[in-house]
Amino acid sequence: MSVNTRDMEIVHRVLRRESRLLVELVAAVAPGDTARARVLADHFRIYRLGLRNHHEGEDELLWPPLLARVDLKADIVLRMEAQHERITATLTRLDAAVPAWEAAAGADERDTLVAALTEHRAVLLEHLDDEEATLLPLAAEHITEREWASLGDHLVNNTPKPVLLTLFGAVLEDADPAERALVLRGVPAPVRLVWHVIGRPRYARHIRRVRG
Repeated sequence: MSVNTRDMEIVHRVLRRESRLLVELVAAVAPGDTARARVLADHFRIYRLGLRNHHEGEDELLWPPLLARVDLKADIVLRMEAQHERITATLTRLDAAVPAWEAAAGADERDTLVAALTEHRAVLLEHLDDEEATLLPLAAEHITEREWASLGDHLVNNTPKPVLLTLFGAVLEDADPAERALVLRGVPAPVRLVWHVIGRPRYARHIRRVRG
């Protein structure tokens, strides 16, 4: 029986949505509006942490076992690794551009940041599309359920709990009932309770602040 990789596609949808919104929302900030810049900079840092942990989990827990089992298709895994490096390079540029804009919300700094975010999104989308088309079918065939579950465990173990609630809300935001059931299936009942009582209203406040 093959591993269900649908949860990865749900995460990818979040990354596509948030990378698009960051471009649009930053571009709309008036010069000098440091309060708004601070809100979006904070949101970027949450996005960046989620993306970093997602990719580090793949680097450490998904690529090695796949390379050991798919000799004839190792080029796919190696291409994924190279794409991760390109994405990391765009994030390095953003790590400089975000605080430079956040400090005074200058127009020039904003435009530099929008260009960097746009470049990041283009590289990211190329990777996500390729991963879904070529890598996920490979993972479904060659990765065990336990190995696949370790990706989620890595994210949970390396993300501060308040940020984790925000990321969880982002994943559930556009999920249909079947997708919600898939995401919630492996979540312990106490954690689901924390999400409903604390996480859901917290995420709603966060999104109202970010999206205006």
